[in-house]
Amino acid sequence: MSAVSSRLPVFPWDKLAPYQSTAAAHPDGIVDLSVGTPVDPVPELIRRALVAAADSPGYPTVWGTSELRDAIAGWVERRLGAVGVTHGHVLPVVGSKELVAWLPTQLGLGAGDKVAYPRLAYPTYEVGARLCGAEPVVYDDPTELDPAGLKLLWLNSPSNPTGRVLAKDELTRIVAWAREHGVLVFSDECYLELGWEAEPVSVLHPDVCGGTYDGIVAVHSLSKRSNLAGYRAAFIAGDTAVLSELLLIRKHGGMMTPAPVQAATVAALGDDEHVAEQRARYAERRAALRTALEAHGFRIEHSEAGLYLWATRDEPCWETVAHLAELGILVAPGDFYGPAGDHFVRVAFTATDERVAAAVKRLS
Repeated sequence: MSAVSSRLPVFPWDKLAPYQSTAAAHPDGIVDLSVGTPVDPVPELIRRALVAAADSPGYPTVWGTSELRDAIAGWVERRLGAVGVTHGHVLPVVGSKELVAWLPTQLGLGAGDKVAYPRLAYPTYEVGARLCGAEPVVYDDPTELDPAGLKLLWLNSPSNPTGRVLAKDELTRIVAWAREHGVLVFSDECYLELGWEAEPVSVLHPDVCGGTYDGIVAVHSLSKRSNLAGYRAAFIAGDTAVLSELLLIRKHGGMMTPAPVQAATVAALGDDEHVAEQRARYAERRAALRTALEAHGFRIEHSEAGLYLWATRDEPCWETVAHLAELGILVAPGDFYGPAGDHFVRVAFTATDERVAAAVKRLS
Protein backbone atom coordinates (compact mmCIF):
# COMPACT_ATOMS: atom_id res chain seq x y z
CA MET A 1 0.00 0.00 0.00
CA SER A 2 1.40 3.39 -1.00
CA ALA A 3 1.49 5.83 1.92
CA VAL A 4 -0.20 9.10 0.97
CA SER A 5 1.78 10.79 3.73
CA SER A 6 4.95 10.22 1.71
CA ARG A 7 3.78 12.97 -0.66
CA LEU A 8 3.64 15.50 2.15
CA PRO A 9 6.31 17.66 3.79
CA VAL A 10 7.34 17.01 7.38
CA PHE A 11 4.71 18.43 9.74
CA PRO A 12 6.47 21.70 10.61
CA TRP A 13 5.27 22.18 14.17
CA ASP A 14 7.08 19.02 15.32
CA LYS A 15 10.37 20.86 14.74
CA LEU A 16 9.48 23.38 17.47
CA ALA A 17 9.35 20.79 20.27
CA PRO A 18 12.86 21.37 21.70
CA TYR A 19 12.37 25.16 21.69
CA GLN A 20 9.03 24.72 23.38
CA SER A 21 10.80 22.74 26.13
CA THR A 22 13.35 25.52 26.55
CA ALA A 23 10.66 28.20 26.78
CA ALA A 24 8.59 26.10 29.20
CA ALA A 25 11.58 25.95 31.58
CA HIS A 26 11.42 29.72 32.18
CA PRO A 27 10.77 30.42 35.89
CA ASP A 28 7.62 32.39 35.03
CA GLY A 29 6.40 29.84 32.49
CA ILE A 30 6.12 29.84 28.72
CA VAL A 31 4.54 32.61 26.65
CA ASP A 32 3.34 30.74 23.58
CA LEU A 33 3.05 33.12 20.63
CA SER A 34 3.61 30.43 18.01
CA VAL A 35 0.15 29.16 17.07
CA GLY A 36 -2.57 31.76 16.54
CA THR A 37 -5.18 29.93 18.55
CA PRO A 38 -7.89 31.97 20.31
CA VAL A 39 -7.72 32.00 24.11
CA ASP A 40 -10.56 34.38 25.00
CA PRO A 41 -14.03 33.10 25.95
CA VAL A 42 -16.63 32.18 23.36
CA PRO A 43 -19.21 35.00 23.48
CA GLU A 44 -22.21 34.22 25.66
CA LEU A 45 -24.84 34.64 22.93
CA ILE A 46 -23.03 32.04 20.81
CA ARG A 47 -22.80 29.57 23.70
CA ARG A 48 -26.50 30.04 24.40
CA ALA A 49 -27.33 29.24 20.78
CA LEU A 50 -25.15 26.12 20.91
CA VAL A 51 -26.78 24.87 24.10
CA ALA A 52 -30.30 25.58 22.80
CA ALA A 53 -29.56 23.36 19.79
CA ALA A 54 -27.86 20.60 21.80
CA ASP A 55 -30.86 18.26 21.48
CA SER A 56 -30.12 17.46 17.82
CA PRO A 57 -30.45 13.68 17.43
CA GLY A 58 -30.85 13.65 13.65
CA TYR A 59 -28.25 14.04 10.92
CA PRO A 60 -27.57 17.63 9.86
CA THR A 61 -27.46 18.46 6.16
CA VAL A 62 -24.26 19.33 4.34
CA TRP A 63 -25.81 22.50 2.91
CA GLY A 64 -26.97 23.54 6.37
CA THR A 65 -30.30 24.86 7.56
CA SER A 66 -32.15 27.55 5.69
CA GLU A 67 -31.46 29.84 8.67
CA LEU A 68 -27.73 29.21 8.34
CA ARG A 69 -27.73 29.97 4.63
CA ASP A 70 -29.72 33.14 5.29
CA ALA A 71 -27.18 34.18 7.92
CA ILE A 72 -24.18 33.53 5.67
CA ALA A 73 -25.73 35.25 2.65
CA GLY A 74 -26.77 38.23 4.77
CA TRP A 75 -23.32 38.58 6.32
CA VAL A 76 -21.59 38.33 2.93
CA GLU A 77 -23.74 41.17 1.62
CA ARG A 78 -23.55 43.31 4.77
CA ARG A 79 -19.88 42.86 5.61
CA LEU A 80 -18.23 42.20 2.25
CA GLY A 81 -20.40 44.50 0.15
CA ALA A 82 -21.43 41.66 -2.17
CA VAL A 83 -24.73 41.95 -4.04
CA GLY A 84 -27.40 39.46 -5.05
CA VAL A 85 -26.14 36.66 -2.80
CA THR A 86 -28.53 33.67 -2.76
CA HIS A 87 -28.45 30.30 -1.00
CA GLY A 88 -26.77 28.90 -4.11
CA HIS A 89 -23.83 31.23 -3.56
CA VAL A 90 -22.96 29.89 -0.07
CA LEU A 91 -21.82 26.60 1.48
CA PRO A 92 -20.84 25.85 5.10
CA VAL A 93 -17.66 23.82 5.62
CA VAL A 94 -16.18 21.97 8.59
CA GLY A 95 -13.46 24.49 9.37
CA SER A 96 -11.45 26.29 6.72
CA LYS A 97 -8.34 24.09 7.05
CA GLU A 98 -10.32 21.03 5.98
CA LEU A 99 -11.54 22.95 2.95
CA VAL A 100 -8.04 24.12 2.00
CA ALA A 101 -6.51 20.66 2.37
CA TRP A 102 -9.14 18.74 0.42
CA LEU A 103 -10.36 21.29 -2.13
CA PRO A 104 -8.01 20.23 -4.98
CA THR A 105 -9.10 16.62 -4.51
CA GLN A 106 -12.78 17.60 -4.48
CA LEU A 107 -12.23 19.63 -7.65
CA GLY A 108 -10.94 16.49 -9.34
CA LEU A 109 -7.39 17.79 -9.77
CA GLY A 110 -4.44 15.47 -10.09
CA ALA A 111 -1.26 14.72 -12.01
CA GLY A 112 -0.60 17.32 -14.70
CA ASP A 113 -2.61 20.03 -12.93
CA LYS A 114 -1.08 22.97 -11.08
CA VAL A 115 -2.18 24.66 -7.85
CA ALA A 116 -0.63 28.09 -7.16
CA TYR A 117 -0.31 29.98 -3.89
CA PRO A 118 1.83 32.85 -2.50
CA ARG A 119 5.57 32.32 -2.02
CA LEU A 120 5.05 32.99 1.70
CA ALA A 121 1.91 31.11 2.68
CA TYR A 122 -0.06 28.90 5.00
CA PRO A 123 1.48 25.41 4.48
CA THR A 124 -1.86 23.71 3.85
CA TYR A 125 -2.12 25.16 0.33
CA GLU A 126 0.86 23.02 -0.65
CA VAL A 127 -0.51 20.05 1.29
CA GLY A 128 -3.80 20.22 -0.62
CA ALA A 129 -1.97 20.10 -3.95
CA ARG A 130 0.23 17.20 -2.91
CA LEU A 131 -2.66 15.16 -1.50
CA CYS A 132 -4.25 14.92 -4.95
CA GLY A 133 -0.98 14.57 -6.86
CA ALA A 134 -1.12 18.05 -8.45
CA GLU A 135 1.95 20.25 -8.83
CA PRO A 136 2.30 23.02 -6.22
CA VAL A 137 3.52 26.34 -7.67
CA VAL A 138 4.48 29.48 -5.73
CA TYR A 139 4.22 33.05 -6.98
CA ASP A 140 5.07 36.64 -6.16
CA ASP A 141 2.60 38.02 -8.71
CA PRO A 142 0.10 35.42 -9.96
CA THR A 143 -0.37 37.22 -13.28
CA GLU A 144 3.24 36.33 -14.13
CA LEU A 145 2.48 32.60 -13.88
CA ASP A 146 2.22 30.36 -16.95
CA PRO A 147 -1.53 29.64 -17.05
CA ALA A 148 -1.05 26.34 -18.90
CA GLY A 149 -2.27 23.58 -16.60
CA LEU A 150 -3.03 26.04 -13.80
CA LYS A 151 -6.38 24.95 -12.41
CA LEU A 152 -6.54 26.58 -8.98
CA LEU A 153 -5.15 29.92 -7.80
CA TRP A 154 -5.09 30.63 -4.08
CA LEU A 155 -5.14 34.23 -2.90
CA ASN A 156 -4.66 35.08 0.77
CA SER A 157 -5.44 38.60 1.90
CA PRO A 158 -4.84 39.46 4.70
CA SER A 159 -1.88 37.11 4.48
CA ASN A 160 -0.87 34.44 6.93
CA PRO A 161 1.97 34.82 7.92
CA THR A 162 2.94 38.32 6.74
CA GLY A 163 -0.26 40.29 7.34
CA ARG A 164 0.04 41.83 3.88
CA VAL A 165 -3.21 43.15 2.37
CA LEU A 166 -3.89 43.10 -1.37
CA ALA A 167 -5.27 46.43 -2.53
CA LYS A 168 -8.58 46.58 -4.36
CA ASP A 169 -6.92 47.44 -7.68
CA GLU A 170 -4.51 44.54 -7.29
CA LEU A 171 -7.34 42.10 -6.60
CA THR A 172 -9.28 43.43 -9.59
CA ARG A 173 -6.29 42.93 -11.88
CA ILE A 174 -5.70 39.36 -10.64
CA VAL A 175 -9.35 38.34 -10.97
CA ALA A 176 -9.48 39.71 -14.51
CA TRP A 177 -6.31 37.81 -15.46
CA ALA A 178 -7.61 34.56 -13.96
CA ARG A 179 -10.91 34.85 -15.80
CA GLU A 180 -9.12 35.57 -19.06
CA HIS A 181 -7.16 32.34 -18.69
CA GLY A 182 -9.92 30.17 -17.21
CA VAL A 183 -8.22 29.79 -13.81
CA LEU A 184 -10.43 29.22 -10.75
CA VAL A 185 -9.68 31.66 -7.90
CA PHE A 186 -10.18 30.78 -4.25
CA SER A 187 -9.50 33.72 -1.94
CA ASP A 188 -8.70 32.88 1.68
CA GLU A 189 -10.08 35.87 3.58
CA CYS A 190 -10.22 34.43 7.10
CA TYR A 191 -8.50 37.48 8.64
CA LEU A 192 -10.54 40.07 6.73
CA GLU A 193 -12.15 41.58 9.85
CA LEU A 194 -8.77 42.23 11.44
CA GLY A 195 -7.38 45.09 9.38
CA TRP A 196 -5.12 47.43 11.39
CA GLU A 197 -3.24 49.69 8.99
CA ALA A 198 -5.20 48.74 5.87
CA GLU A 199 -8.82 47.93 5.07
CA PRO A 200 -9.00 44.45 3.52
CA VAL A 201 -11.35 43.96 0.56
CA SER A 202 -13.05 40.75 -0.54
CA VAL A 203 -12.90 39.34 -4.06
CA LEU A 204 -16.71 39.32 -3.82
CA HIS A 205 -16.87 43.12 -3.67
CA PRO A 206 -18.47 44.41 -6.88
CA ASP A 207 -15.53 46.76 -7.52
CA VAL A 208 -13.31 43.66 -7.72
CA CYS A 209 -15.53 41.07 -9.39
CA GLY A 210 -17.73 43.37 -11.48
CA GLY A 211 -20.90 42.11 -9.83
CA THR A 212 -20.51 38.54 -11.08
CA TYR A 213 -19.06 35.63 -9.11
CA ASP A 214 -18.00 33.53 -12.09
CA GLY A 215 -14.72 31.81 -11.37
CA ILE A 216 -14.24 33.17 -7.84
CA VAL A 217 -14.91 31.85 -4.35
CA ALA A 218 -14.14 33.45 -0.97
CA VAL A 219 -13.24 31.43 2.13
CA HIS A 220 -14.24 32.67 5.58
CA SER A 221 -13.93 31.38 9.12
CA LEU A 222 -15.40 32.21 12.51
CA SER A 223 -12.31 30.97 14.36
CA LYS A 224 -10.67 34.39 14.62
CA ARG A 225 -13.56 36.87 14.60
CA SER A 226 -15.68 34.94 17.14
CA ASN A 227 -13.19 32.71 19.03
CA LEU A 228 -14.76 29.61 17.48
CA ALA A 229 -11.66 27.65 16.46
CA GLY A 230 -12.93 24.76 18.58
CA TYR A 231 -16.30 24.78 16.79
CA ARG A 232 -14.86 24.30 13.27
CA ALA A 233 -17.26 26.86 11.83
CA ALA A 234 -16.49 28.22 8.36
CA PHE A 235 -18.05 28.76 4.95
CA ILE A 236 -17.34 29.57 1.33
CA ALA A 237 -19.20 31.94 -0.96
CA GLY A 238 -19.11 32.69 -4.66
CA ASP A 239 -19.53 30.87 -7.99
CA THR A 240 -22.74 28.81 -7.88
CA ALA A 241 -21.47 26.25 -10.40
CA VAL A 242 -18.39 25.52 -8.29
CA LEU A 243 -20.33 25.41 -5.02
CA SER A 244 -23.07 23.16 -6.39
CA GLU A 245 -20.43 20.65 -7.53
CA LEU A 246 -18.70 20.78 -4.16
CA LEU A 247 -22.05 20.32 -2.41
CA LEU A 248 -22.72 17.12 -4.35
CA ILE A 249 -19.29 15.74 -3.52
CA ARG A 250 -19.45 16.73 0.13
CA LYS A 251 -22.85 15.07 0.49
CA HIS A 252 -21.30 11.77 -0.54
CA GLY A 253 -18.42 12.39 1.87
CA GLY A 254 -20.70 13.23 4.80
CA MET A 255 -18.94 16.56 5.39
CA MET A 256 -21.61 17.96 7.70
CA THR A 257 -21.30 20.86 10.11
CA PRO A 258 -22.88 19.64 13.39
CA ALA A 259 -26.37 21.04 13.97
CA PRO A 260 -25.48 22.86 17.23
CA VAL A 261 -22.52 24.51 15.47
CA GLN A 262 -24.82 25.61 12.66
CA ALA A 263 -27.07 27.30 15.22
CA ALA A 264 -24.07 28.92 16.90
CA THR A 265 -22.87 30.20 13.53
CA VAL A 266 -26.23 31.86 12.89
CA ALA A 267 -25.95 33.69 16.22
CA ALA A 268 -22.33 34.68 15.58
CA LEU A 269 -22.93 36.08 12.11
CA GLY A 270 -25.91 38.08 13.33
CA ASP A 271 -23.97 39.98 15.99
CA ASP A 272 -21.21 42.53 15.34
CA GLU A 273 -20.72 43.71 18.93
CA HIS A 274 -18.69 40.71 20.08
CA VAL A 275 -16.46 41.06 16.99
CA ALA A 276 -15.68 44.67 17.88
CA GLU A 277 -14.91 43.70 21.49
CA GLN A 278 -12.52 40.95 20.43
CA ARG A 279 -10.88 43.21 17.89
CA ALA A 280 -10.20 45.75 20.64
CA ARG A 281 -8.48 43.08 22.74
CA TYR A 282 -6.25 42.11 19.85
CA ALA A 283 -5.45 45.74 19.04
CA GLU A 284 -4.09 46.32 22.57
CA ARG A 285 -2.01 43.13 22.54
CA ARG A 286 -0.69 43.93 19.08
CA ALA A 287 0.40 47.44 20.08
CA ALA A 288 2.14 46.21 23.23
CA LEU A 289 4.04 43.43 21.49
CA ARG A 290 5.01 45.55 18.51
CA THR A 291 6.47 48.26 20.73
CA ALA A 292 8.38 45.70 22.81
CA LEU A 293 9.74 43.82 19.80
CA GLU A 294 10.93 46.99 18.07
CA ALA A 295 12.63 48.17 21.27
CA HIS A 296 14.33 44.75 21.45
CA GLY A 297 15.86 45.24 18.00
CA PHE A 298 13.25 43.71 15.72
CA ARG A 299 11.94 45.19 12.49
CA ILE A 300 8.29 44.58 11.64
CA GLU A 301 7.35 44.20 7.98
CA HIS A 302 3.84 44.23 6.47
CA SER A 303 1.59 43.14 9.39
CA GLU A 304 -1.13 45.57 8.24
CA ALA A 305 -3.80 43.04 9.22
CA GLY A 306 -4.35 39.65 10.82
CA LEU A 307 -3.25 38.16 14.12
CA TYR A 308 0.51 38.16 13.68
CA LEU A 309 3.58 40.37 13.58
CA TRP A 310 6.06 39.44 10.83
CA ALA A 311 9.33 40.25 12.58
CA THR A 312 13.06 39.99 11.85
CA ARG A 313 16.43 40.69 13.42
CA ASP A 314 18.09 40.02 10.04
CA GLU A 315 19.40 36.65 11.17
CA PRO A 316 18.40 33.05 10.39
CA CYS A 317 14.92 32.47 11.82
CA TRP A 318 15.92 29.52 13.98
CA GLU A 319 18.52 31.69 15.75
CA THR A 320 15.70 34.11 16.56
CA VAL A 321 13.47 31.26 17.75
CA ALA A 322 16.27 30.02 20.03
CA HIS A 323 16.95 33.52 21.38
CA LEU A 324 13.32 34.10 22.28
CA ALA A 325 12.93 30.60 23.72
CA GLU A 326 15.67 31.47 26.24
CA LEU A 327 13.38 34.32 27.31
CA GLY A 328 10.50 31.86 27.68
CA ILE A 329 8.79 33.11 24.49
CA LEU A 330 7.86 30.66 21.73
CA VAL A 331 7.32 31.95 18.18
CA ALA A 332 6.97 30.35 14.75
CA PRO A 333 10.01 30.33 12.44
CA GLY A 334 9.37 32.04 9.13
CA ASP A 335 10.57 29.11 7.05
CA PHE A 336 7.44 27.21 8.09
CA TYR A 337 5.75 29.38 5.45
CA GLY A 338 8.33 28.99 2.71
CA PRO A 339 12.09 29.46 2.19
CA ALA A 340 11.54 33.19 1.61
CA GLY A 341 10.71 33.53 5.31
CA ASP A 342 13.98 32.11 6.57
CA HIS A 343 15.05 35.37 8.27
CA PHE A 344 11.68 36.14 9.88
CA VAL A 345 9.53 34.86 12.72
CA ARG A 346 5.77 35.01 13.06
CA VAL A 347 4.62 36.36 16.41
CA ALA A 348 0.98 35.75 17.31
CA PHE A 349 -0.81 38.17 19.61
CA THR A 350 -3.51 35.70 20.61
CA ALA A 351 -2.17 34.98 24.11
CA THR A 352 -3.96 36.29 27.19
CA ASP A 353 -3.36 39.82 28.44
CA GLU A 354 -1.33 38.40 31.34
CA ARG A 355 0.94 36.35 29.04
CA VAL A 356 1.39 39.23 26.61
CA ALA A 357 2.39 41.45 29.53
CA ALA A 358 4.90 38.80 30.58
CA ALA A 359 6.41 38.75 27.09
CA VAL A 360 6.65 42.55 27.04
CA LYS A 361 8.45 42.51 30.39
CA ARG A 362 10.94 39.89 29.21
CA LEU A 363 11.68 41.83 26.03
CA SER A 364 12.26 45.12 27.86
